[in-house]
Amino acid sequence: MPDASVVIATRNRAGLLRGCLERLSAQSAAGRFEVVVVDNGSTDETPAVVAAAGHAGLAVRAIHVAEPNRGKARNAGIAACSGAAILFCDDDTLPPHGWVEAHLSAREAEPTSVVSGPIINVEGDGDLPPPSPKNFSRAFFCTCNVSVSRAELDAVGGFDERYDLYGWEDTDLGVRLRERGARRVWSWGAHIYHVKPAAAQPLDARVALAAEKGTMAARFIRKSPTLPVRLATGAYALNFARAALLEAPPLRRWYARLAADPNSARSPLGRFAAEALVDAAYLDALLVALRRDG
Repeated sequence: MPDASVVIATRNRAGLLRGCLERLSAQSAAGRFEVVVVDNGSTDETPAVVAAAGHAGLAVRAIHVAEPNRGKARNAGIAACSGAAILFCDDDTLPPHGWVEAHLSAREAEPTSVVSGPIINVEGDGDLPPPSPKNFSRAFFCTCNVSVSRAELDAVGGFDERYDLYGWEDTDLGVRLRERGARRVWSWGAHIYHVKPAAAQPLDARVALAAEKGTMAARFIRKSPTLPVRLATGAYALNFARAALLEAPPLRRWYARLAADPNSARSPLGRFAAEALVDAAYLDALLVALRRDG
């Protein structure tokens, strides 16, 4: 039985997944962990990428969950795991040579803890800087880079599969783990690189994801109507007032023109305009969902 299982949920990102699995194949903790890739309805070369990693010597298995649902996919991955500790990373990450070992070392003193480490955004695999203080995060549970015991996950019921759109399912799980008494342990050695090329995602796709996340934020608030959750999701009066001033419809039309203009889109003002449109989509969806289900 391995000491740990790494769970990766993926959908139609075979190229990114290949880079992640190659890094996992070169871990210093070789032989102590397995990898479970949950194919969440891919139609690209994902199965071939997983098979190639297995042929190259990585202890990797693929399972399939056809319905696009991150919580459901990760729950299926957990159920298929053999390790006592479950490590989560995303398909667009590059785990350094000692990533698995750092998580296991941090867990030795407190096996019931939630261990997380720095997430360092990079353009690709060419420049991989060491972690610095700016990479510290107070997030309790983020599936881009976190580990927890299988027993603790089972005790709180895993991910809530009602988060069937983008966002908040991992934060919700973290709330339940913390309420159960799990302590967060930060490990600088357990850092990971998150591949986020500039302008990798078109603005319309970012706006669509923001709307999904706003809808799921309302679900999170209804489930955990606490001040910390409202602050985390942006569902508080001062934030709504800020948006009403800075993201009013006339300004949005101007922002849209700036973001669509190739000459201004990459300028500081153009980037601000794009971020404002993404934020507006999030808050619009959040308010609609809160009013609809309130």
